[in-house]
Amino acid sequence: MTRVLLVDDDVELVDMLKQYLEREGFEVTAAYNGEAGVAEAMTGIYTIAVLDVMMPRMNGVEALRRIRGKSRMPVLMLTAKGDDIDRIIGLELGADDYVPKPCTPRELVARIRAILRRTQVPDQEKISDSVLTIGALSIWSEQRRAEWSGKPLELTSTEFSLLDILARNAGHKVSKNDLSEQGLGRPLARFDRNIDVHLSSIRQKLNNLSGDRVIIQTVYRQGYMLIKE
Repeated sequence: MTRVLLVDDDVELVDMLKQYLEREGFEVTAAYNGEAGVAEAMTGIYTIAVLDVMMPRMNGVEALRRIRGKSRMPVLMLTAKGDDIDRIIGLELGADDYVPKPCTPRELVARIRAILRRTQVPDQEKISDSVLTIGALSIWSEQRRAEWSGKPLELTSTEFSLLDILARNAGHKVSKNDLSEQGLGRPLARFDRNIDVHLSSIRQKLNNLSGDRVIIQTVYRQGYMLIKE
């Protein structure tokens, strides 16, 4: 059973989304402020959390910051339509994706399922030890694990998916639209900076371990490329 933590102070909206998600086969727990949401998230029993940005007693951005300090659980943010600042901050703090409000229950379910598809890890007995190595970077796709010179890369589920795509195409550019379709499960929308923000975070994490070497190159107006050593 997929356990969803739904955190939003809009009681009516939460009730509607909860009923829809449960009809779709999810087990849903609701929290109505950021503090309660963080406390629930820290139990470690949830598969994914859905966080609204604007909440009392602790907003969604601060709640995400605290969750990310302890957990790699996938997090989907609910943001006000057109509120790019909160959206970008959320992505920089490690949100896996966002949905602008108002959203339909069907869209929310589609985004949750897209995140879960790319984070699903096979049963332990089915996981292979096959590794993709590009220079000092090693990636175990099935285990969703990455290392640089033997040191673990702490990536969110979305960051891992994007790095994995670039690694499998090392030495070749990958368009932003391809990264969005393969990594996020949807075409790139106009003015969508989601991919850019995720790639910026991946670069920072790689730079912290590689001594500021350029690992991922921007191909102007086309996409990104992982440099093949």
